[in-house]
Amino acid sequence: MPDVRLASPQGKWILLTTVLGSSMAMLDSTVVNVALPRIGEDLDADLAALQWTVNAYMLTLAGLILLGGSLGDRYGRRRIFVIGVVWFALASLLCGIAPNAGVLVAARALQGIGGALLTPGSLALIQASFHPDDRARAVGLWSGFGGVGAAVGPFLGGWLVDGPGWRWVFLLNVPLALACAPIAVRHVPESGDGGKHGGFDVLGAVLGALSLALVTYALIEAQDGSVVVAVSATAGVAAGVAFVYVEKHRSDPMMPLGIFASRQFTAVNLVTLCVYAALGGFFFLAALQLQVVSGYSALGAGTALLPTTVLMLLLSARSGALADRIGPRIPLTVGPLLCAVGMLLMLRVGRDASYVADVLPAVLVLGVGLVTLVAPLTATVLASVDVARAGLASGINNAAARAAGLIAVAALPLLAGMGEEAYRSPDAFDTAFGRAMLWCAGALVVGSAIAFATVRPLPPDCRKPECLHHGSINSPPLEGVRSKSRVPTEGEG
Repeated sequence: MPDVRLASPQGKWILLTTVLGSSMAMLDSTVVNVALPRIGEDLDADLAALQWTVNAYMLTLAGLILLGGSLGDRYGRRRIFVIGVVWFALASLLCGIAPNAGVLVAARALQGIGGALLTPGSLALIQASFHPDDRARAVGLWSGFGGVGAAVGPFLGGWLVDGPGWRWVFLLNVPLALACAPIAVRHVPESGDGGKHGGFDVLGAVLGALSLALVTYALIEAQDGSVVVAVSATAGVAAGVAFVYVEKHRSDPMMPLGIFASRQFTAVNLVTLCVYAALGGFFFLAALQLQVVSGYSALGAGTALLPTTVLMLLLSARSGALADRIGPRIPLTVGPLLCAVGMLLMLRVGRDASYVADVLPAVLVLGVGLVTLVAPLTATVLASVDVARAGLASGINNAAARAAGLIAVAALPLLAGMGEEAYRSPDAFDTAFGRAMLWCAGALVVGSAIAFATVRPLPPDCRKPECLHHGSINSPPLEGVRSKSRVPTEGEG
């Protein structure tokens, strides 16, 4: 049984290295949007290249995050975590020195692979290392510090872009990794489940990622109307069908389809898709809108969105307690509607927008909406399956959210009528941004309707520390991707 105490020197080192590791991935997912206009300018990149700069990372991360958790279970969580940290740092270095958009996109895809290895491992190491009496507090501290990193990310990214340059948004990961990896090797005990597992579902992971990649390519390049786009779309759908077939018939699938027999689990994942598609599209376009149209600096744009994360950090615990008392149905219905109102308020953000009068009200309403829905959403996911599958359910929910954001970043510019050079024209971008916000608000209304129609009361006390101290705006909290065959020990999950 794990016996490291939080107050011990080893416990503090474990907490530090897991916070550093998860902060690398979390910072990277929040700061890059702020840097996009400067990246486009310096590399002479069109809008499609900027979409791929975001999506290449999300593609490999979403497609491989479940496999990353399984690798940690089999070969050792510390070992896979350290490999992920080093991999992420090397890919970040390649991003930072990329001479053109093509190299940057390829490096971002490699970054996502590193993220898929280290992200599930950071929380799993805490769960596998700390004494049961200290585990909840350790997870809460990990989540809280990670949330602070998420809050600081856009501000730090904006400062780097306006100061030493956008390349330092990526290069910053290198010194973090140089601190994180040696601490992990020296102070974190190895853990894993070794021989308790069957084979790895590499085919399923490849088919899932391939389907996402082909569909994303077709959406981003759809305006060309070429045969290649049509073939890509068809092949993407075919790969998706093959993925479902493999997962249904494989003895040890990455994503066992039987888990969707829970109507509650299926319904909440549909809500997740709607909510995080809207959020992914919003945060991709809002950073561009503030800089291209409203004339904000990168630092100003990053700081402008900061209240959303701060509200989540300050109020998530109260939201989770409220949902415990009244059930998840009302929060999951009202939260998306509040987020939709926040996005509609962004229609007021145009040329020379006042932060206090135009931007801040939208950001605050959006933040209150996220506070209302994120903790209950994750608690509902975890409570809708048996305890032994909680890690798997959380991993699927997290991957679904990231895939939704990926598709939204690819599809929204197409739906809103943004041309390849739209972000170079304030008037053209402003018009398309307004249409995009309507699409985002519509997706949130659909999510609210699904929640109202399908979500039912949960057993009491479903709160999780990682839900209640959560600060990421890109994905729901990750419970710790543990193999489905492993039943948690007493005090876990």
